[in-house]
Amino acid sequence: MALVKTVSKLLFYISRILAFAYLGTTLYALICILFHWNTSPYGEGKYLHINYPFTQQPFLNIDDNYPYIIFSFLMPLGLYGAFFWWASNVFKVFFQSKLFTQQNIVHLRRFYLLNLTVPITATALSSFFVPVEGAVWALVTVHFVLGAFAYFLAAIFQQGLHLQREQDLII
Repeated sequence: MALVKTVSKLLFYISRILAFAYLGTTLYALICILFHWNTSPYGEGKYLHINYPFTQQPFLNIDDNYPYIIFSFLMPLGLYGAFFWWASNVFKVFFQSKLFTQQNIVHLRRFYLLNLTVPITATALSSFFVPVEGAVWALVTVHFVLGAFAYFLAAIFQQGLHLQREQDLII
């Protein structure tokens, strides 16, 4: 179990760093786009560079049209920030002193609900405004499978909590 705790702690920190990176990038890009700050058009105005802060070096290159910016850039970037945040909470579950707790089950439930509902909903909504490539549907499928595994883990944890409470009553 010591190896599981070590690996889960490492994955927790990696996931948290990725969450902050994705969410920070989303917030920075949103501020740049809304206030036309630190951006520069290129390609006859079809594209937009979002530059590194306080430089003229391109950081992000995007199409310069609002449906693309919202549904193919900001929404996926923000949702992956949320995904990595909730993934870090799942990894945190496995290095706690007590595995079977109601709070750990809540983390697993949030994670499976996120993966079972948000990707398909976001992709379906986006398909009305921008073309959705086949690779995106493959990612939706991967998230659905990940959500199913998290659902099974949550069910196992719920049963473990139930058995743990029964054991506490007997002792």
